[in-house]
Amino acid sequence: MTDGDAFAAPARFPSARPSPPHGAPSPAAGNMEPRWSPRGPLRLPRCSACLLLLLGTAGFFLSYAVEVDVKDASNATCLYAHWMMRFLIKYETNSSDYKNATLSLSSNVTHDGSICGNDTQAALLAVQFGEGHSWSVNFTKTNETYQADFITFTYNTNDTAVFPDAKRKGPITIVVKDTMHPVQLNNVFVCHNTDSVEAENVTQFFWNLTLQAFVQNGTIGKKESRCDADTPTSAPTVLPTVANVTTASTTTLSPVPTTAPKPVENPDTGNYSLKSENETCLLASVGLQLNVSRDKPLLININPKTTSADGTCGNTAATLRLNDGNSRFIDFTFVVKNASANVRRFYLKEVNVTLLNHVNGSVILSADNNNFSKWDASLGSSYMCRKEQTLEINEVLQIHTFNLRIQPFLVKENKFSTAEDCSPEVDNFIVPIAVGAALGGLVVLVLMAYFFGHKKHRNAGYEQF
Repeated sequence: MTDGDAFAAPARFPSARPSPPHGAPSPAAGNMEPRWSPRGPLRLPRCSACLLLLLGTAGFFLSYAVEVDVKDASNATCLYAHWMMRFLIKYETNSSDYKNATLSLSSNVTHDGSICGNDTQAALLAVQFGEGHSWSVNFTKTNETYQADFITFTYNTNDTAVFPDAKRKGPITIVVKDTMHPVQLNNVFVCHNTDSVEAENVTQFFWNLTLQAFVQNGTIGKKESRCDADTPTSAPTVLPTVANVTTASTTTLSPVPTTAPKPVENPDTGNYSLKSENETCLLASVGLQLNVSRDKPLLININPKTTSADGTCGNTAATLRLNDGNSRFIDFTFVVKNASANVRRFYLKEVNVTLLNHVNGSVILSADNNNFSKWDASLGSSYMCRKEQTLEINEVLQIHTFNLRIQPFLVKENKFSTAEDCSPEVDNFIVPIAVGAALGGLVVLVLMAYFFGHKKHRNAGYEQF
């Protein structure tokens, strides 16, 4: 599964299950056709499903692997999937601030609505979990291949354990087109590496995926089709953990000449933009470097060539979400202050960083700081700072920025507006220092003049005697 475009869908439904998207099984009567109701799609009497929950851990969060084995009327497997997933959701609170919620699968997972599909009808893999949350993906096939079409995710902000103080209440549904490559029939699609889908303030993470739709003769295929990240030519990158950070050997018998570590070069500058209704609404140009301080400091440059931008634009809040393609996710949230005043300004309020293990999807580091007052500029202008700046996320994570220029609001003609430079912030200190030095020099000159003048006057008095 790969990033896809977000499709418009009603933001709230009377139930946690939306109407089927285009390409998904449609309401109809007859064999193997699902019936949609306010309670969600009903399981067909001719199709049974088996669900196994495998307890596991992933990072700092409890996570469950899900195995779904859908069977047809003859009790033969027709759709099989085993995977792990987690959701990172940004939501608005009653105080108009934004918080990040992590939603993982719980132990009470059901599978209502999963169906086999056939030559004319899409297959559907659907699960429900927690307090009104649900997730599904539908598959279509040709004569030789099958592929996923749409992912539908519904989260319920009435779940106060996950969304405390949420301003918007009730189920919220997003529908994302999945651009999974077609897979040969009778092949199993496998992707151990972490993949993600981002849309509408939600990032969906998937890993350890094994899947086969339209299973023939009830037998899971033996040939695998791997995702791009799992190809043998691309060794997975393992981000540092306490366990795998290289340490000095204690068994060395003789001293080994050491050389100073090669300094990490400054990151390349990336250019990012967001659009709303086909018009650019946010522009950013910045080089980014992560500084992770655990057992040993580690500098990670964000490569703009592999980094994609997503996020949201608004009148008083905007979020730029960067995915570097190597399981590193950075969110920058900007807000407008003095919204009712004649002169309004924007600033950076929150930064959220998530680092995942590229092999198994476990969380290596998740950190956020929602108390920034950085990158302040007038609304309608851009903020610029060529010098290096440091954002303190928490005690173990910093972000260094280089050649920064950002405009999260009121972008016109796809260009940056007049920049407010950070350099005057330094110049403001230089002016009083220069004035103080000049005054100090003047005082010294006055004292010296007085001293020499007074001494000359005394010498003149001696000559009179």
